[in-house]
Amino acid sequence: MECVFGMVGNGFALVVADSSAVHSILVHKSNEDKIMILDSHKLMGASGEAGDRAQFTEYVQKNVALYQFRNGIPLTTAAAANFTRGELATALRKNPYMVNIILAGYDKETGPSLYYIDYIATLHKVDKAAFGYGSYFSLAMMDRHYRKDMTVEEAVDLADKCIMEIRSRLVVAPPNFVIKIVDKDGAREYAWRESVKDAPVSHS
Repeated sequence: MECVFGMVGNGFALVVADSSAVHSILVHKSNEDKIMILDSHKLMGASGEAGDRAQFTEYVQKNVALYQFRNGIPLTTAAAANFTRGELATALRKNPYMVNIILAGYDKETGPSLYYIDYIATLHKVDKAAFGYGSYFSLAMMDRHYRKDMTVEEAVDLADKCIMEIRSRLVVAPPNFVIKIVDKDGAREYAWRESVKDAPVSHS
């Protein structure tokens, strides 16, 4: 039961994702990082079929890097969002990717931004967004508590509220989450919220 959500604050954008790799009734691992750092100032949180998610996010990451190598300047967040949307739209008519994306970035001219991109190539610039079963709870919490001028600490506190709500209300809630932030200093991992650790592998 995947959950990815994000929000824009005062000078930064934050993305949160669960870290469970699940198939049918089995949990394969609980430390799968579903938020890819696209480049120095962009984050891509993704949910959906595991293969599509891994393949498509890597494909976008490499194309963003290729553009920068060829042209000497990085794509803006808006341009990266439109490229991603275009690739999903092209694939939709051939071999669709079952992947939903929250793209966050920071640009010197425009500041932080957040884009909602779903598997049928819908693109919206938003202040807050969520995908997955956890979105029912995280969207409700963000509707109630979100403000555009939030500090990093306030946004992380709201993210923790969303995580607690998901854990307590969703019948098959993912135990672990990763929080990443992008601001003027770049994209980076901020924290993990773990209630389950993967069992250590015995070498005996």
